[in-house]
Amino acid sequence: MSKAFTRESEDDEDLDDLPKLPLGVKNYITPGGYRRLMDEFDQLWKAERPELVKTITWAASNGDRSENGDYIYGKKRLREIDRRIRFLSKRLEHSEVIDPAQRGDCDQVFFGATVTVGNPSGEEKTYSIVGLDEVDVGRGRISWVSPLAKALLKAREGDVVTLRTPGGVEELDVVEIRYAALD
Repeated sequence: MSKAFTRESEDDEDLDDLPKLPLGVKNYITPGGYRRLMDEFDQLWKAERPELVKTITWAASNGDRSENGDYIYGKKRLREIDRRIRFLSKRLEHSEVIDPAQRGDCDQVFFGATVTVGNPSGEEKTYSIVGLDEVDVGRGRISWVSPLAKALLKAREGDVVTLRTPGGVEELDVVEIRYAALD
């Protein structure tokens, strides 16, 4: 069988690990998140990829490619970069940028909201509802398709929302809703 029709590595399975959008929905993203994806795309496309192509071309000109580490590693890294570029270009193409700072005074939870919730024991936590590619739980950034965000959507200050978790049902009080630019 021709090598053209075989997989060179199992790296293609990494695509399954990437966050997926629900079918038929737009990729909502904040301006900061869009800028970060665009910066990564530009870095890969305009800087890393051209340098790597030069290295691969040089390594290929050295002769035997089967034992040429620069060539083998370069081709593998080029496949990784091309895969990431395809992913980023699809994400950026289907993105709808929504600036939370432009929402103004809104008393309901929607995409981009920063929400402070309290649990029955009196603990308060603050979450910002962001795009799928911007999630950072350590900073309180949760995806708009996460169970917590879905429970909070359309809630107002003072509402009690029900969050269903594997550990059971949890009642959360919506303490504060605000819309501000996210860094």
